[in-house]
Amino acid sequence: MTDRKAQLAANLARVEDRIAAACAAAGRPRDEVTLIVVTKTYPASDVRFLAELGVTQVAENRDQEAAQKAADCAEAGLTWHFVGQLQTNKARSVVRYADFVHSVDRSRLVSALSDAAVRTGREVGCLVQVALDAPSGSVGSRGGAAPEDVAELADAVAAADGLRIEGVMTVAPLTGRYAGEPRAAFDRMREIASALRETHPAATMVSAGMSSDLEHAVAAGATHVRVGTAVLGVRPGLR
Repeated sequence: MTDRKAQLAANLARVEDRIAAACAAAGRPRDEVTLIVVTKTYPASDVRFLAELGVTQVAENRDQEAAQKAADCAEAGLTWHFVGQLQTNKARSVVRYADFVHSVDRSRLVSALSDAAVRTGREVGCLVQVALDAPSGSVGSRGGAAPEDVAELADAVAAADGLRIEGVMTVAPLTGRYAGEPRAAFDRMREIASALRETHPAATMVSAGMSSDLEHAVAAGATHVRVGTAVLGVRPGLR
């Protein structure tokens, strides 16, 4: 095993221990929480190592990097998640490789993704990104629809050809009433997710929690945690 693969294996084991402990503390079965490894800025060789180590779900947040990496790792059989803010003119590229888009936050993007999915003959799972600090009718500073706008967007996704409404995604806010309060933020997300399931019972995904706050997300019912730094290390340029 190469030094890098051994390092990734050790990091994955530590993250797995954290998720397992968080599930135990919350009284949840471990298999209720899926780890998505966020591989942005890291090379395709790392993605292949992760696949060899049993990782099945990976995420990217920039289309140009993601498209190339997905092509380079096509043989690995991975499920690809797009988690970054997405411009409508990138929709056609993203639907070629992304199995899930976590960052749906406006109706124009729903239309663009639908058109692209139909053109490419694919069906893409979509999550409505929720900005807990955004006023109604606006988009958050890091993307995301206001909580009051989630239901309408979810209805639009569900009605769109080539798309499935899978659930909701959030990032713990840096501003507003939930700043510095990830557990309270994720508890609010739980409420939003529960309301969504009343009208869209199959929309069971709750994508929340990252390296620094995954325990809070698991405690609040997250089904998917998006972990980058704790698995891959501090990103180049951020050291």
